[in-house]
Amino acid sequence: MKIYLGFDDTDSLDCEYGTGKVARWFGDELPEGCRLWGVVRQQLLVDDAIPYTSHNSSACLVIEASRNGDLVSELRERAEHHLERYAADGSDPGLCLAAEGAPGLTGLMEFGLTCTHSVVTQGDALRACTGIHLSGHGGTQDGIIGAAAAVGLTAAGWYGRFIELGHLRRLPSELPVGELEEQGIRIMAMDRDAPIPRPGDCVRTQNWVRPRLLGGQPVLPVIQQAHGVWATMGSRRGRKNTGHAPTGS
Repeated sequence: MKIYLGFDDTDSLDCEYGTGKVARWFGDELPEGCRLWGVVRQQLLVDDAIPYTSHNSSACLVIEASRNGDLVSELRERAEHHLERYAADGSDPGLCLAAEGAPGLTGLMEFGLTCTHSVVTQGDALRACTGIHLSGHGGTQDGIIGAAAAVGLTAAGWYGRFIELGHLRRLPSELPVGELEEQGIRIMAMDRDAPIPRPGDCVRTQNWVRPRLLGGQPVLPVIQQAHGVWATMGSRRGRKNTGHAPTGS
């Protein structure tokens, strides 16, 4: 069983870390019977009508559970304590938690997609989470919007990029396609008429590997640099200070 755990707005303009790190850190606090499959960053609408801290993104952990029972409740309690410990002063953290197959998950997927192109409210988020846990943990509680959207988009399986997945952050600057595939990362060539990358081909990672979530699987887009040589798309960027109030999704 997969469990989706969404966090949003745990930081502030003066905070040294963002929501993505808070979500990744929770991977070390999972109870017995749980394994972190990955953490997915979701980009939401950037609009002057929406207060946000840096990029208006939220994060969702995808957790694989080997037992049922009260595991969801235990995860919720641990996540609440995690927010109490790491959410920055002045932030408006939100938490959303849903198990795979939850009756309200389809509606939450639609809500998440709406958050990528339209301004929504806390009321919209609460209505979308019928039968799904959604809670605010400080400030204006606007973080419930992004937390709900993160769960919906990630559960849909076609949106976002991984910020945690296996040994993602310890991969070398160059490695074979086959080694990435062994770690569960599919390689997709984005060039026009490009050949399919072969297991022995080299991938230049630029020390920044962030697969996309496509079809429920991690997929790494690459472009061809030479015969048998590929490069990842995208690069690292720092957090930007927008001057927006540290609220919202």
